Amino acid sequence: MALETTLILFKPDAVAKNLAGTVLERFQKEGFVIRGIKMMQLSDEILAEHYSHIADKPFFPAVRGFMQETPVIALALEGEDVIGRVRDLLGPTDSTQAAAGTIRGDFGFKDSDAKMRNVCHASDSPEAAADEIKRFFKADEIFAY
Repeated sequence: MALETTLILFKPDAVAKNLAGTVLERFQKEGFVIRGIKMMQLSDEILAEHYSHIADKPFFPAVRGFMQETPVIALALEGEDVIGRVRDLLGPTDSTQAAAGTIRGDFGFKDSDAKMRNVCHASDSPEAAADEIKRFFKADEIFAY
């Protein structure tokens, strides 16, 4: 097992539905440790960088609009194999395909927005996690203890 740190974003649907504490509790019950946490309003620039792989797609303005509906909560979470384990806890990106007991299965939207309004973003690899943590946190906002 590898000790890793991942980035999680509590998306606007989680913030609006007041789910951040409930979801965070699930992560902490797995033994993961908070290394950084903050609430922030996402700018057009940070969203274009974060979603650079889809920024040229016709649906990107809808994604940007959704991600700016409310502030998001950025979380740097550390633990053994945290990247894969968090993604397992979340369930599939499409909430309609997520099983009950997963975070998206329990709290995600079950309509045409199920791929976007799916509670959290989570890094999908160690490389992505490193890049994303640097994107959303300054070096002095990540703590070890």
